[in-house]
Amino acid sequence: MTVNIAIDGPAGAGKSTVARAAAKELGYIYVDTGALYRAVGVYALKNGIATRDAENIEKMLPGVTVELRFIDGEQQVFLNGENVSGEIRTPEASMAASDVSAIPAVRSFLFDLQRDIARKNNCLMDGRDIGTVVLPDAQVKIFLTASPEIRAKRRYDELIAKGSAVSFDEVLEDLKKRDYNDSHREIAPLKPAENGVIIDTSYLTFEESVSKIIETAKEILDE
Repeated sequence: MTVNIAIDGPAGAGKSTVARAAAKELGYIYVDTGALYRAVGVYALKNGIATRDAENIEKMLPGVTVELRFIDGEQQVFLNGENVSGEIRTPEASMAASDVSAIPAVRSFLFDLQRDIARKNNCLMDGRDIGTVVLPDAQVKIFLTASPEIRAKRRYDELIAKGSAVSFDEVLEDLKKRDYNDSHREIAPLKPAENGVIIDTSYLTFEESVSKIIETAKEILDE
């Protein structure tokens, strides 16, 4: 029987970096589901399709192939055979992901891929609706969060380090907009799972956040 750990939370909560490190420590496969939605959003942007145009987004899906490949233990995202792991991390890709993730056809399109990975592997999967929708039977469910200002500062520092020309206010505004979109969408809104553990990383270091996830998971699995 495989072990699945579901980690949900808002944009900029550090899910990807913290979850990746925790998975490595536990010896599990790490699955960043947000990357899948970002890839679909990037495909729409590249093809001039409005990311909120549900009808045309649904029509484009048969031409989209998204794969997660694990190269040297690291997750790489391939869109129609092209490695887009860097391209999907821009602010534009982030907002596009928020838009397309509200479209039922997109969620259905990626749903089977996510569940298939979890069925076959011990994995730590992060996203917006993993514990509530994708893996409702996951043995461990964690909701990782932090204050909007702290999340925006982390994202801002990350973007500046990559050479992006953004202001803190722009990043904070985008993040608040994405929070609203993710928590108010009709399909699978962002919220903690009923039996999940909420971890606030606002005042935790990266190392402390990773340790907290591992400790929480081990406590629950040992019960």
